[in-house]
Formats: sequence, structure tokens, C-alpha cells
Amino acid sequence: MGSGDVVAQTNGLARSGTGDRAMVVTAHPIASQVGMAMLAAGGSAADAAVAIQTVLTLVEPQSSGLGGGAFALHWRADQLLLDSYDGRETAPMSAAGDLFLKDDGDPMPFWDAVIGGRSVGTPGTVRLLERLHQDHGRIDWEILLQPAIGLAETGFPISPRLHASIDAAQGLFDDSVTAAYFFGLDGRPRPVGHILKNQPYADLLTRIAREGGDAFYKGPIAEDIVEKVQGHPVNPGLLSIEDMAAYRAVRRAPVCGLFRVYRVCGMGPPSSGGLTVGQILGIYDAATMAKGPAGANLVPGGSVSDHIYAEASRLAYADRGQYMADADYVSVPEKALLDPDYLAQRAALIDLVGAMDGRAEAGEYPATQMAAMAGADGTQKDHGTTHFTVVDADGNIVSYTGSIESAFGSRQMVHGILLNNQLTDFSFRPMDEAGKPIANRVEPGKRPRSSMAPTIVFDHLYHPTLAIGSPGGSRIIGYVARAILHILDGGLSPAEAVAQPHIGNRNSKTEIEQGAAGDPFAQGLALKGHEVVRPSMVSGLHAIQFQRDAEGNMRLVGGADPRREGHVVGN
Repeated sequence: MGSGDVVAQTNGLARSGTGDRAMVVTAHPIASQVGMAMLAAGGSAADAAVAIQTVLTLVEPQSSGLGGGAFALHWRADQLLLDSYDGRETAPMSAAGDLFLKDDGDPMPFWDAVIGGRSVGTPGTVRLLERLHQDHGRIDWEILLQPAIGLAETGFPISPRLHASIDAAQGLFDDSVTAAYFFGLDGRPRPVGHILKNQPYADLLTRIAREGGDAFYKGPIAEDIVEKVQGHPVNPGLLSIEDMAAYRAVRRAPVCGLFRVYRVCGMGPPSSGGLTVGQILGIYDAATMAKGPAGANLVPGGSVSDHIYAEASRLAYADRGQYMADADYVSVPEKALLDPDYLAQRAALIDLVGAMDGRAEAGEYPATQMAAMAGADGTQKDHGTTHFTVVDADGNIVSYTGSIESAFGSRQMVHGILLNNQLTDFSFRPMDEAGKPIANRVEPGKRPRSSMAPTIVFDHLYHPTLAIGSPGGSRIIGYVARAILHILDGGLSPAEAVAQPHIGNRNSKTEIEQGAAGDPFAQGLALKGHEVVRPSMVSGLHAIQFQRDAEGNMRLVGGADPRREGHVVGN
């Protein structure tokens, strides 16, 4: 596929779709078109993922990119093999627990930490894409990057969402390169429909296409990235040439929990997504089986169901804050957290009459001292991510979530890409008030805890039944868990499920998405004693469901979140 085959058009978003052979759901119609074109050319789901992410770096730069990191689940159908790929950024080897502390020992204000070089971790996306392609690709690496190269050279129209994101972001004028790219000479955001070109990005991709990932992590490009980070005049960072050269993407075993007759699999540490989604669903399963009355109230959207879900989420987030971090640095009790007996004990704490009073306590494990060493969490909330889901004609699946953390990351632009601010996903404090080390504290080479939750669900025969994920910061976990409930328990289609009003609890107040559609949920949960707040909850759920008839024929059904610019393409 050549660059001329890409049509830079964003009109007519398809929020739902079906297919008999293959499907792509991404956050931007151009990326979805490119992904499907790769599949039509005989490419694998992994091939499509490489092309999609390099295009999203260009057309959705506020959310992800080669200057950030990612997690991916890959299902290889012919071997019944599920792998997860960790392309999370790493802290510089010279970083320490006081990275985000002021001279007086107090944490820096969040945006003071974000903007500049201090927040930039070693980018992982390029190595993840390279590893995914080496393991599962069919089409030549160089060919996969041509669509993004062509679009960068000829330009693409700024979408309404990108325009609004530029207008709303703070600190974009901190970097002259970033400002010149996103703003006109009048200082105003470039308008919707403006054809935006990015020749530096085209040149970067041309080098990577020809030389592979080493072109990014070693030599002049790496030197330029490090110079940008270390040379910030107000908030310089610690990223070094050695950090860049040493970066590796890691293939890890996924984590899987049980829900009803399904196995729900996701990304393990350093992401908290897989474990916490599994806990929410496992606690909900145990609570509804033990306590829930039969009938409509157990369908998601019923008052009893919603109450149980919010409380299950509260309990799961309590464990997340206490135990979950980079397992290469902290002993994370993964099996214990998803043990059905433990989840039943947690479910027994849920009172059907009323909500818990305030924050839930994390569970305790006799076999581990984690409770004594982890301390309370102090991590700031994150924003700005993308998710896409791909199924190829052979039944291989990629569920991929990528991020540069905050919208537009650190605001620092080099070689046409924005650099992440992923280090602000660490706890700003290394110790809690009791002097206990916090599990998610900054340490040299460590990967900050994430909430990203790319997920694949299997039925009792180990057939894939759903692939899903979302952006949305620490709310990602709840978005994904709730949509799974709507599809598997509520019988909704993916498009219907991802459009439902959001309910969540991150071990604090119960959040219900603002808007009239959420009013009945807010009223019902308030009557049960929940302290309800109504924030904007802008998910970007992208899901593909596998539906099989009695003869075993499969149909793919896709859904894209109406809150963003997602687009479904199937064939």
C-alpha cells in the first residue's frame, strides 16, 4: 500500500459496523481506513497495529504517539496463544523518589511537573511496535510506515476534536516548535479543516522505516530527544542517551480473572488495568450471585446492580492504590488479588441497603508483607490516551492502548512528535504520612503504574468473545468493566454498550456522567447513600464482539464511542 492510497477524510463517522472476516476500530477514521487497507493487503492484526499507531501519532497527536508508550494484547488464533506486550515508558536511571518534590519536601504542583523535560520518560512505543511486528507481522516493516509518511507530507484536515483539544490545552506555547505547529501567526488554534503537514515526522518515519527502531533509540534522533529534555530552560529532565539505548519492550504473561462463564484477560503490572478490571467483575459476580434478587435489578442499569457495581469498584480501587505498581520493583500479589475466595470475601463487605462510608480499606493477605510496605497511594490522575482494536481474517486480535499521558504530553516537540509526561504517573511522594514506602514511587528504570486496560474476553471454550479498551486516565478501568457488563450481562451491542452513561467509583465519591441520561442513576444511587458527583467522563471505548451462530459461523460486531471520533470498519 502506498501513501497515495490514503484518503484524508473524516466525514461520516461509523459508530457501529459488522464484518465476516476482519474489523478495525480506532479513534480516527483515517487510522481505521489505513488499518483495514493493511488487512486487505494480506497483513496481520499486528501489521495493522503498526500502521494505525504511526498514523494516530499524526492525526491524534494529543493522545498517543512515538514519543510515548503503550500496552498491547495479542491473540494468535492458530496457536491459541495470548501474549501481552509492555511498551511502558521507564524512569531515567538517575531518577529518585524526590523527582517531583520541591526543596521544602512538598510535591510540585501537577502542571509545574508536567510541562518541560522533568516528566519525560524513555519512550516505549517504537520498540513495542517493532517487537509486535517481529513476532507476528507479515508485511515488510518499511511498507507499514508509508501511509503515515505520505499523510505527514501531504497533510490531513484538523478534526473538530483536535481543534478543541488545542484550544483547551494549557502550556502549548511553552515550546516554540509546538506552538508553531498547532497555532497560526495570529496566535489562535489552527481551524477545523486546516490541512496540517508534518515534514519532520515524515523524515523521522523514513529513517525508522529504513533502519528500524535503532534509528530512534541510538544516534542523532536519540541525541536530539535527550537534548530537548535536558535543555528545558525552567524544568529540565534527566533522560539520557544511555536510557534511550537501553530501552526494551517486554513480552509478559497476561492476567486473567473469572466473570460468570468468561475469562477476562488484560495487561498485568506495570498496568493496574487488568487486575482492577478483573477485581471489579469478580467482586460484582460474587455479590450478585450471593445477594442479588432475580430479575431486572441484576441487569446493568438496575438500581441494585448499579449499587453493587459502584461498591465493587470502590473495593477494587482500594486494592489498586495499595498493591499495584511495576512488578519488577514491587511484589504484586497478582494471584491473590484475583482469587475467587478473596473476591467473595470482598463482595461480602457490600451492603445492599446502603453505600460504604467514605473510602474502603485495601484487603490483607497473610502470605505477604505488602500491606506493611506499600503505604497509601499518592499518584496524580492521568489523561490523554487512545485505544484501538483489530481482528484480521485469520482470527488474530490486537487490543492496544497507547498514551503520552496528559493531552499533548510534556508539550515538548522534537522531530515532529510530542514527548510524553508519563513520569507524572508515579506517586509524587515516595513515602506516605506513616513513613511507609509507596509502591508506585519513582525509582531508577522503573515503569510508572498505568490504568490502561486493553482487554480480551474468552468464553468457556476459550473462544474470543470480546476485545475492548478505552482512554480516560484512571477512569479507564471503570469504563472497560462497565462496558463488559453491559455486553455480557445486559445483552447490549458494542455500540449500545459504549454509549451508555458512565458510573464509577475510584474509592471516593461515586461518579455519574453529567447529562440527562445519567440523572436516573444519580437519583437511585443517592437514595442508597452514595455521595454522587457529576463530572464529564469522556471515554473512548472501542470494542469488537465475536458472535457465533449454531453452525459456528462467526460475525464481528464493532462499536465506537460517540464521545470521540471513533470509526468502525469491517469486511
